[in-house]
Amino acid sequence: MDNHYHLLVELTQENLSLFMRQLNSNYAIYFNKKYSRSGHLWQGRYKSYYVYDENYLFMLYRYIEQNPIKAKISKVIGEYEFTFLATLLNNNLDIIDCAKRSQLKNLIQEDGILEHFELTLSENDFVRIQQAQKREINIKEHELKLSKTKTLDEHFEDLENERNIPIINAIDDGYTQASIAKYLSMSTSSISKIIRKYKLINTDTNK
Repeated sequence: MDNHYHLLVELTQENLSLFMRQLNSNYAIYFNKKYSRSGHLWQGRYKSYYVYDENYLFMLYRYIEQNPIKAKISKVIGEYEFTFLATLLNNNLDIIDCAKRSQLKNLIQEDGILEHFELTLSENDFVRIQQAQKREINIKEHELKLSKTKTLDEHFEDLENERNIPIINAIDDGYTQASIAKYLSMSTSSISKIIRKYKLINTDTNK
């Protein structure tokens, strides 16, 4: 973008800090030399967030690819040349080494995936992205574990009017279907049906 960039990176080692330091340093040297300037290029430290589930991942795909549209740099996804999707859609074979095994290369071959990326992010989507970025994550033996934001008592403190939405919120908070079913004295199959119904409604609404 004009004053920032987004990277969606899969790590095989705990070396993000080294990678970002080299990337930003080398680009600053290149930029300063090209435009005959000196001094710092970047303002502040980069921000990073763990991507811990598929729903969050797909929202990030949409968010990153729609960034140029939001900034009025382009009109459709894949049009702005400085996105990876543009490289793939224009059949550009000059793909940098670190992106040659990108999941996106295979993903865009699936039916309906580009249409999904084109769906405008709703206010609820932005809220979910912000909530995901604020989640406390514990790392133990290279395994990510999400800290819960609320207890089940807090999720289900008001069951008189609505039950389904608190169930979805509890699932998003990291609780299992089994633990929710036990708390509500319901069967896991009933919880599963509510989740499937909610996702179907969400999909139909987005369409």
